[in-house]
Amino acid sequence: LANLALMDICYSCITPPKIVVNFISSSRTISFQGCIAQIFFIHFLGAAEMILLIAMSFDRYVAICHPLHYATVMTRELCWVFVLGSWAGGFIHTMIQVMLINPLPFCGPNELENFFCDITQIVKLACTNTDTLEFIMFVNSGLLTTGCFIILLISYWALLIKVRMGSSIGKSKAASTCITHIIIIFIMFGPAIYIYCRPLQNGLFDKVVAFYHTVVFPLMNPIIYTLRNKEIKAAIQRLLARYNLC
Repeated sequence: LANLALMDICYSCITPPKIVVNFISSSRTISFQGCIAQIFFIHFLGAAEMILLIAMSFDRYVAICHPLHYATVMTRELCWVFVLGSWAGGFIHTMIQVMLINPLPFCGPNELENFFCDITQIVKLACTNTDTLEFIMFVNSGLLTTGCFIILLISYWALLIKVRMGSSIGKSKAASTCITHIIIIFIMFGPAIYIYCRPLQNGLFDKVVAFYHTVVFPLMNPIIYTLRNKEIKAAIQRLLARYNLC
């Protein structure tokens, strides 16, 4: 959860600063290097978070299906492997994107139809045939996102069935945890699938979905998780009570 929160904090700091600068200034430009940097960090943190969510689903599987073995299976070493593996996987994924985009020729006019840079925007600006590149991007982003989404849905659906068939002890808490994770999955993967699983063309809601995916979604994850934490809720209540707000 700490790494998930860290990824969300970093993710929410990629595009909003530039969006704010463009909004309050007369300039609406971004350098090519800045554009590549946005793409690098968006896909780096996005892919890392997807892999981390899969690791979290495995953690929930062990906790629900093999509770007596949880301490011996989910060791600190294995947790570090999951965390480092998610960061490494995100880095490999984004490097593939950057290495394919960086050599593209751009002849102008280089005008983005969005608030920030992403592969769906940059590839369309290249003055060369990009059919093969678009297919590679579709596989590397679209199919990868959809595959992770399906794997997570199947795993949590199986866990919910297991919880329903189990004893009543701890059933409510386990079901609540699974449902919370499923909500996060839909919030994260829904916009990503919409963006990367379609042909690289403009859609009616592209800007809205892209803004939600890069700005709104990273702020929702910590809220959803922290409001389920008893210690966090108790701290908020104490803070509100101190200022006579509740």
